[in-house]
Amino acid sequence: MDTIFSRGPSLNLRLTMALAMSVILIFADHKLDAFQSSRVYMNSLMSPLQYLANLPSLMLNASAQRLTSHEDLVAENRRLTNQVLLMRERLQRFELLQSENVTLRKLLDAPVNTAMKKTVAELMAVDNNPFSQQIVINKGAIDGVYLSQTVLDERGIVGQVMEVGTTNSRVVLITDVTHAIPVRSARNDIRFIASGTGSLDELLLEHVPHSVDVEVGDMLVSSGLGDIFPEGYPVAQVTQVVRDESRPFASVTATPLAKLDRLKYLLLLSPSSPQTLPSSEPVLPPQEPQRD
Repeated sequence: MDTIFSRGPSLNLRLTMALAMSVILIFADHKLDAFQSSRVYMNSLMSPLQYLANLPSLMLNASAQRLTSHEDLVAENRRLTNQVLLMRERLQRFELLQSENVTLRKLLDAPVNTAMKKTVAELMAVDNNPFSQQIVINKGAIDGVYLSQTVLDERGIVGQVMEVGTTNSRVVLITDVTHAIPVRSARNDIRFIASGTGSLDELLLEHVPHSVDVEVGDMLVSSGLGDIFPEGYPVAQVTQVVRDESRPFASVTATPLAKLDRLKYLLLLSPSSPQTLPSSEPVLPPQEPQRD
């Protein structure tokens, strides 16, 4: 069968001619720069194809950079949120210490509040029982959480740990009907017992005589009695005082300073020395029989 390759010059002659032309073109391009304008046109012609070929790589790089930037922003936001929470807790302590009389403390040889260890925790769940004010946080025994540990937010005391698991814990809020906290007035140091009412925005001061100097607007801070809650942390503000002489005690209600209905990040306080950590069940002040 006669093919196209069997016509014309022989294959050896064709190869020789091709090699000769290649050498001539290489010499002309290298010495005479005869194909410079042709290369410019070819590069212009091929640049769109090169861009299309690099487009997937460019898109992947841009997506990776955007994802990395988002992760960095999330981590930075989490770090700054924890830092703000710690700074607000320290500000609470400084504001109270400024109002105390250092000279009287030295004269009475009163112990100075030791530095507290702080652990940042996050809300995991809220108890859906309408008769219970409890929450679950994402810190447990492996994080050093213990029973009766004080819990607060950036405004004041939230409650105390009542159950400790391996990786999470249950916290009873100060407004729970089974809970009470010893407090004192920041204005005149009169001591009270603030009991929960089952409502997130109300505490009741127990057994307040009619003659006691308590006024609307008084700030209540933890008194430190009972060795459960450290002294001096904000708890509530008095919102109502009713002195009905037909009743044996005045009716005094207060509003918690902590935003119990919008908790997110929390602080767990503990003594700096691990030997002083309590290991017993939470000790709550005794509750009085239900009032009329």
